[in-house]
Amino acid sequence: MFKSIPAIDRYIFRLVLMPMCGVFLVAASLLILDKMLKLFDFVALQGGPVSVVFKMLANLLPEYAGLAIPLGLLLGILLAFRKLATSSELDVMRAVGLSYTRLLRVPYMIAITLAAVNFLNVSYLQPMARYYYEQLNFELKTGALGASIKVGEFTTLADKLALRIEQSREDGRQLIGIFARLSDDKGQVLTISAREGRFLALQDQPDTIIFRLTDGQIVQDSPGMTPRILTFSRHDLPIPLPALERFRERGGKEREYILPELLRIGWVADAPPLERAQVRASFSYRMVEVVMMLLMPLLAVALAVPPKRSTSALGLFVSIVMVVAYHKINESGAAAAARGDVSPLIALWAPFALFSALILWMYWRIAYVPGGQPIGALEKFAQGFGKKIVAFFKRHPAARKLTGLGEEVGHAA
Repeated sequence: MFKSIPAIDRYIFRLVLMPMCGVFLVAASLLILDKMLKLFDFVALQGGPVSVVFKMLANLLPEYAGLAIPLGLLLGILLAFRKLATSSELDVMRAVGLSYTRLLRVPYMIAITLAAVNFLNVSYLQPMARYYYEQLNFELKTGALGASIKVGEFTTLADKLALRIEQSREDGRQLIGIFARLSDDKGQVLTISAREGRFLALQDQPDTIIFRLTDGQIVQDSPGMTPRILTFSRHDLPIPLPALERFRERGGKEREYILPELLRIGWVADAPPLERAQVRASFSYRMVEVVMMLLMPLLAVALAVPPKRSTSALGLFVSIVMVVAYHKINESGAAAAARGDVSPLIALWAPFALFSALILWMYWRIAYVPGGQPIGALEKFAQGFGKKIVAFFKRHPAARKLTGLGEEVGHAA
């Protein structure tokens, strides 16, 4: 079946696939690394287990994919057609009668597939992942995920037990050098010291844990009585766990609604005006992000082809700026529409219409105007500005010294 596909389509598919996957990985990695450091600090401050960081990052992946997928699609197609243009292969294809529309057959197949994937992402995966992320955040703050016991510091458990340890072994399962102080409602205070200890869970009593202590002593101080000192080789200390508040049901925020719920609340149900505005803004924001992907191949081709006898990469820079700027404009428009300041048609669909018209004009210039360059003015400005900078440094005495020093270093190397 693959052999029945024309060779030109297979060739373009290979050219698009590798840079597109590379951009996916790089963009997702950069976004994850930036968030990972903040999450590690947050989890360490809350005293939670390290494993929750990776669970929270996994729930952030669908949100990051919403930006990484369009960006990867755009740059994958752009880099593929730029390679064709700079190697003169594109001129040969055009000379034998292959139009830009014909060459975009495979890129549009990829774009439609990724648009469907992104539609599934924004309509279902993102809302569910956002809810689970908020749930982990809530459980971390309330202690439902467990609190880590810091070595050399006092840790409070169940509001009645103050615990301090000297060392921790076996990844925290074995505690060495234990000092604890436990009080009850009757005013009795137990001061405990032990050589080591472990926490054990009870299967039949999930609301209680056992702190098993080894080789130590207990000082029992009761009101009106002489303190007693008890020595033990093993002692099990039950610790009641506090009742944990349950996390709210999904749907506390419009970002947690899946697509059918957005349609029902925004246009069918009798919802409050502010909630309806938030839901409609969220729906429009998700839809414009998906629909815009269908125009990414046209933008990529328009910016991929540099002027003749030039290898300028200005189009690559402009494409990244345009996609990121449009994404930020959508975020600002969605926030304004969610507050009820402006209709989603103006805040989100009007920028979409303007951006679409700009892309269609750029593609028309490159595909149907002989010698047309959508960013020809920017190319001329960049070339002229670069020549002025070079001329300035050549005339400047300090620049000549630096140039001479660079040449000497180059000859020495």
